[in-house]
Amino acid sequence: MRHDEFFDKCVEHKHVLLFAAGIATAVVGKKVLESKTVKDAATKGMAEVMSIKKDAEECFEDMKQNAEDIVVDANAESKKEIYVESEE
Repeated sequence: MRHDEFFDKCVEHKHVLLFAAGIATAVVGKKVLESKTVKDAATKGMAEVMSIKKDAEECFEDMKQNAEDIVVDANAESKKEIYVESEE
Protein backbone atom coordinates (compact mmCIF):
# COMPACT_ATOMS: atom_id res chain seq x y z
CA MET A 1 0.00 0.00 0.00
CA ARG A 2 1.42 3.36 -1.01
CA HIS A 3 1.37 6.46 1.13
CA ASP A 4 -1.33 8.08 -1.00
CA GLU A 5 -3.62 5.09 -0.63
CA PHE A 6 -3.02 4.92 3.11
CA PHE A 7 -3.74 8.64 3.49
CA ASP A 8 -6.93 8.31 1.44
CA LYS A 9 -8.13 5.44 3.66
CA CYS A 10 -7.38 7.48 6.79
CA VAL A 11 -9.31 10.47 5.45
CA GLU A 12 -12.16 8.15 4.56
CA HIS A 13 -12.35 6.89 8.17
CA LYS A 14 -11.33 10.08 9.98
CA HIS A 15 -14.23 9.92 12.46
CA VAL A 16 -13.07 6.52 13.68
CA LEU A 17 -9.52 7.84 14.00
CA LEU A 18 -10.72 10.87 15.96
CA PHE A 19 -12.71 8.61 18.28
CA ALA A 20 -9.69 6.36 18.85
CA ALA A 21 -7.48 9.41 19.45
CA GLY A 22 -9.98 10.71 22.01
CA ILE A 23 -9.94 7.42 23.89
CA ALA A 24 -6.14 7.33 23.81
CA THR A 25 -5.98 10.90 25.10
CA ALA A 26 -8.38 10.07 27.94
CA VAL A 27 -6.34 7.03 28.98
CA VAL A 28 -3.04 8.91 28.88
CA GLY A 29 -4.59 11.91 30.65
CA LYS A 30 -5.92 9.69 33.43
CA LYS A 31 -2.49 8.15 33.94
CA VAL A 32 -0.84 11.58 34.02
CA LEU A 33 -3.37 13.01 36.48
CA GLU A 34 -3.02 10.02 38.79
CA SER A 35 0.78 10.23 38.87
CA LYS A 36 2.47 11.16 42.13
CA THR A 37 4.50 13.90 40.44
CA VAL A 38 1.39 15.73 39.25
CA LYS A 39 -0.27 15.36 42.65
CA ASP A 40 2.82 16.73 44.40
CA ALA A 41 3.05 19.65 41.98
CA ALA A 42 -0.65 20.44 42.41
CA THR A 43 -0.32 20.29 46.20
CA LYS A 44 2.69 22.60 46.21
CA GLY A 45 0.94 24.97 43.83
CA MET A 46 -2.18 25.09 46.00
CA ALA A 47 -0.07 25.70 49.12
CA GLU A 48 1.69 28.58 47.36
CA VAL A 49 -1.64 30.11 46.28
CA MET A 50 -2.99 29.86 49.84
CA SER A 51 0.18 31.51 51.19
CA ILE A 52 -0.11 34.36 48.69
CA LYS A 53 -3.79 34.80 49.59
CA LYS A 54 -2.93 35.00 53.30
CA ASP A 55 -0.21 37.59 52.63
CA ALA A 56 -2.58 39.65 50.48
CA GLU A 57 -5.27 39.57 53.18
CA GLU A 58 -2.74 40.74 55.81
CA CYS A 59 -1.55 43.54 53.51
CA PHE A 60 -5.14 44.62 52.86
CA GLU A 61 -5.91 44.63 56.59
CA ASP A 62 -2.84 46.81 57.26
CA MET A 63 -3.90 49.24 54.54
CA LYS A 64 -7.42 49.37 55.98
CA GLN A 65 -6.11 50.09 59.49
CA ASN A 66 -3.79 52.81 58.18
CA ALA A 67 -6.66 54.42 56.29
CA GLU A 68 -8.84 54.35 59.40
CA ASP A 69 -6.02 55.97 61.41
CA ILE A 70 -5.67 58.71 58.79
CA VAL A 71 -9.42 59.40 58.92
CA VAL A 72 -9.38 59.56 62.74
CA ASP A 73 -6.37 61.91 62.69
CA ALA A 74 -7.99 64.12 60.04
CA ASN A 75 -11.20 64.33 62.06
CA ALA A 76 -9.24 65.21 65.21
CA GLU A 77 -7.34 67.96 63.36
CA SER A 78 -10.55 69.38 61.95
CA LYS A 79 -12.16 69.40 65.42
CA LYS A 80 -9.10 71.22 66.82
CA GLU A 81 -9.31 73.83 64.07
CA ILE A 82 -13.02 74.35 64.68
CA TYR A 83 -12.44 74.66 68.44
CA VAL A 84 -9.57 77.14 67.97
CA GLU A 85 -11.59 79.26 65.52
CA SER A 86 -14.63 79.37 67.81
CA GLU A 87 -12.54 80.63 70.77
CA GLU A 88 -11.27 83.59 68.77
